[in-house]
Amino acid sequence: MEDPRTADGHDDNATVTPPKTWAVGVPGVANALKYSLSQTSPRRTALTLLNMNQTKGFDCPGCAWPEPAPGMRHRNEYCENGAKHVNDEATTRRITAEFFRRYPVSELGRRSDQWLNQQGRLTVPMVKPPDADHYEPISWSGALQLIADELRGLDSPDEAVFYTSGRASNEAAFVLQLFARAFGTNNLPDCSNMCHESSGAALYETLGIGKGDVSLTDIYHADLIFVVGQNPGTNHPRMLSALEECKRRGGRMVAVNTLPEAGLMRFKHPQEPRGVIGRGTPLADQFLHIRLGGDLALFQALNLLLLEAEEAAPGTVLGRNFIDSHTSGFAEFAEHLHKTVSWPDVLAATGLTREEIEDLRDLVLRSGRIVVCWAMGLTQQKHGVPTIREVVNFLLLRGNIGKLGAGVCPVRGHSNVQGDRTMGIWEQMPQEFLDALEKEFSFTPPAAHGWDTVASIKAMLDGRAKMFLSLAGNFVRATPDSNVTEQAMRQCRLTAHISTKLNRSHAVCGRTALILPTLGRSERDIQAGGEQFVTVEDSMSEVHASYGKLEPASKHLLSEVTILSRLARRTLGDKVPVSWERFETSYETIREHISHVVPGFHDFNARVIKPGGFRLPSLVDEGIFETATGKAMFTCNEFDMLQAPEGHLILQSLRSHDQWNTVPYTLNDRYRGIHGSRHVVLVNPADLRALGLRQDDRVDLVSVWHDGVERRAEDFQVVAYPTAPGCAAAYYPETNVLVPLDSVADISNTPTSKGIVVRLEERVRRT
Repeated sequence: MEDPRTADGHDDNATVTPPKTWAVGVPGVANALKYSLSQTSPRRTALTLLNMNQTKGFDCPGCAWPEPAPGMRHRNEYCENGAKHVNDEATTRRITAEFFRRYPVSELGRRSDQWLNQQGRLTVPMVKPPDADHYEPISWSGALQLIADELRGLDSPDEAVFYTSGRASNEAAFVLQLFARAFGTNNLPDCSNMCHESSGAALYETLGIGKGDVSLTDIYHADLIFVVGQNPGTNHPRMLSALEECKRRGGRMVAVNTLPEAGLMRFKHPQEPRGVIGRGTPLADQFLHIRLGGDLALFQALNLLLLEAEEAAPGTVLGRNFIDSHTSGFAEFAEHLHKTVSWPDVLAATGLTREEIEDLRDLVLRSGRIVVCWAMGLTQQKHGVPTIREVVNFLLLRGNIGKLGAGVCPVRGHSNVQGDRTMGIWEQMPQEFLDALEKEFSFTPPAAHGWDTVASIKAMLDGRAKMFLSLAGNFVRATPDSNVTEQAMRQCRLTAHISTKLNRSHAVCGRTALILPTLGRSERDIQAGGEQFVTVEDSMSEVHASYGKLEPASKHLLSEVTILSRLARRTLGDKVPVSWERFETSYETIREHISHVVPGFHDFNARVIKPGGFRLPSLVDEGIFETATGKAMFTCNEFDMLQAPEGHLILQSLRSHDQWNTVPYTLNDRYRGIHGSRHVVLVNPADLRALGLRQDDRVDLVSVWHDGVERRAEDFQVVAYPTAPGCAAAYYPETNVLVPLDSVADISNTPTSKGIVVRLEERVRRT
């Protein structure tokens, strides 16, 4: 019998218990197995878990946290959420043509994300004809020809949008960007646009790299690790074991977060006796309970304190040799901080005390090697790029770039988000990459920048984009301004999704819509050239092979590479001299081309089959900075702070513990003590009193922006929770509706999901 809470997209009142003060341990193992066994058999569960993240197994399709070196890996090298994610994909539930005869598209659109995901694996290609309300079966040949005809019928290649999620392999991503550019467009939005673009923008400018420069070895050997705007206990739990190793070696850790997170308090390693029968390992030595958007002010104040400490004792604080030899802009940066940092503004923006920030300075002064890790808590702010530039300033001051145990560590949330970008999935790839493509494939790629995610939605909305192809992902639920995004998708003449499971993007679709079912990461991929493997790049630039082990969910499934190669061949014919047929037959052919186009991938086929693969080189480690000045750049960042009018709060959207990306596996958030509902808003008890609200009241969340349009997320249960004062939190994708398309981070154009000014409009008061 269907659960009405998950069938109609809503849920009941939550049961609230005290938040946890530690993460993982035996409950993490138990919950991983419980969910896995609800999806598939004990044998398949054992097969997936014992092969995940092993050198001859498959890469976890969940997060991008790297694996230890082959000789240092556990036999069970996975986390609770990774186990759930892979067995969610390995489920024995199947969606057949009969399912789509039973459920019209209009009804699927009323179902919840959880319900859609729980129906199982897609098994046959389906089409929704124009003006129809049901999907119906279509042959692979018919489906691909339909897309090819639509593409060839466009007035301009720029009327097509090619979207990619981080689930795609390197090989599939390279083929997709090659297809799009051979077709004639750079419209290649991806999930990085919505999550991580601020990191790339800041790091390209200041260091000349678009990603981090640390390895697991650096994490282990750091004296101090900052974890800023990040919840590793839920989003990448295997990071906790790396932090524990750092602590074991004598390192310290600072957690900077608007919420106390269990994983940053104490970690119980489930494969160590101390994590099973002991108290585990305390992680954060200092917790800075910061206001939303206060991170820029914090690092500016910290940097000023370091400058003042150097002035008081010249030659004892700053890395002057490093600054003089490898950086530019120091004098201007120092003058800017002295002139602009105001302690009243800092304390108002951060919600911290001066004593807390001075204690942090003292901890920094006792630490020679420092790593700063961050995630979407920084990147999805209005001033996310300046904030990350200020983080770089902090590291440059003491020479903590390009040496062991130090550096920048932006943590990517999805398994191959970083690899997709390396392979060319970006609407504004540098000209050197395009020139390499031209040399390798004898055609001239378009030079004009394409549309990112936000620009693509706007283009679909106003009719400039007419066709949308998605390689994995759940576009309409991952994007902001949900109602506007859905309207934009419905404006398209054709939408097509290469997917493993059902999601809302299949129900919110163009006039004609296609579902193209594909192999999962855990499944065997057998082509005419034999059994194939794919590759991925993790958050620390390690590239390694992934070998599927399970039999495919359906004999009708095609691989991502096969779908894209056949589509390119049908669309382009002999327009460009690319051997699409050879791509499909043998992925070695794709990797050989990659080795000629992408820096760092020489001898790709030979190097990637070695245990553990290889690490892409970082010029920063060699003291080379490909910036405007040829050196690492200090920057001057204007102070900014989020302010809410009286009677309003600043809201952030976040992920529950039992969720991956847009898909909730259950209605629980175990570490935060929320059970049975996702329609909750977490509010500081003092703010509840000031607003005249009580625990369990029902409210609408209403955001009002400069366009004067109210955006409303309806019927949320109020939960008293230790959020930073003046700040609130609620889950996405349910609250994506509150963020307008135009509310984006400066420079990066990333939606500001960590800075939503809302009022809580009371519906029902609980007695």
